[in-house]
Amino acid sequence: MSKHIAVIRGDGIGPEIMNATLRVLDALDCGLAYEFVEAGMAALEKQGELLPQATLDAIARHRVALKGPLTTPIGGGFSSLNVELRKRFDLYANVRPAITFPGTKARYENIDIITVRENTEGAYLAEGQSVSEDGETAQSLIRVTRRGSERIVRYAFEMARRKGRRKVSVVHKANIMKTTSGLFLKVAREVAKDYPEIECNELIVDNTCMQLVMNPHQFDVIVTTNLFGDIISDLCAGLVGGLGLAPGANIGTEAAIFEAVHGSAPDIAGKGVANPCALLLAAADMLDHLDLVEQGRIVRRAIHDTLEARDRVTPDLGGKGSTDSFADALVERVRAARKSAA
Repeated sequence: MSKHIAVIRGDGIGPEIMNATLRVLDALDCGLAYEFVEAGMAALEKQGELLPQATLDAIARHRVALKGPLTTPIGGGFSSLNVELRKRFDLYANVRPAITFPGTKARYENIDIITVRENTEGAYLAEGQSVSEDGETAQSLIRVTRRGSERIVRYAFEMARRKGRRKVSVVHKANIMKTTSGLFLKVAREVAKDYPEIECNELIVDNTCMQLVMNPHQFDVIVTTNLFGDIISDLCAGLVGGLGLAPGANIGTEAAIFEAVHGSAPDIAGKGVANPCALLLAAADMLDHLDLVEQGRIVRRAIHDTLEARDRVTPDLGGKGSTDSFADALVERVRAARKSAA
């Protein structure tokens, strides 16, 4: 039985890395079927709008989407297409794994950290934004709710339990932001009591950043609010070689969107040298979400082995290959893994 997903190729290098990713998924032969829809500049050029209703309908219908990087044009309209999609589908959990792979610019070996970031409120809600008439003062409201805090912390603990993780670090700034961050911390402490088998510790956000740089191996799962999670997840990506190896998932109760978190890189679009790893790793996380866990493991192992061998990898990873040659190497390994398992 086929499982349909919505596919947004994206802008810039998006179509190139999406093609490579779909080739690898097809090599798994796991019953995925694709409905291609558009968003971003590609949609604006063809349909006159950045986020067509047909795209929203497809995501709602299939409840799972794989998305390439999008470009939000400067000017009126959405401040961010990604933020708009999170709002439309209430994708409250942003999940960002950071895993060390061989043959990369990783600062440390054996890093395996998951940042779980609240995705719909906090500093990014952008309520009450104003600038004084003299242009000297700007302000914006930070809103944190019990409901938002409870569901993101519970998501982190449930994910930790499901994946066999041993520790959840609650990151906050309740020593200064006593109301907003204080409420988040209070709710996190309440939720943690429901998971006695999982260690829980609390860290102030600035100390967290220092500790991540000095000793990242002490971290397992990190859960935090929107702004702090945005910063921490990129810091973790830097530990393992950068955004080219950083997948992201936006999870809600009715839909989930999996994506590469890097930009559309228009400067290298069409040159055939874009690294598809971030989108491939997002696709592996999507397979896990679809209960195709073994297939996700095969994709990650293929990426690991290809990077370790530096087999036809792209120049940013120290190779002389192209996006297509990288995909060739991955497809060969995926097929070999399937054949050996048969």
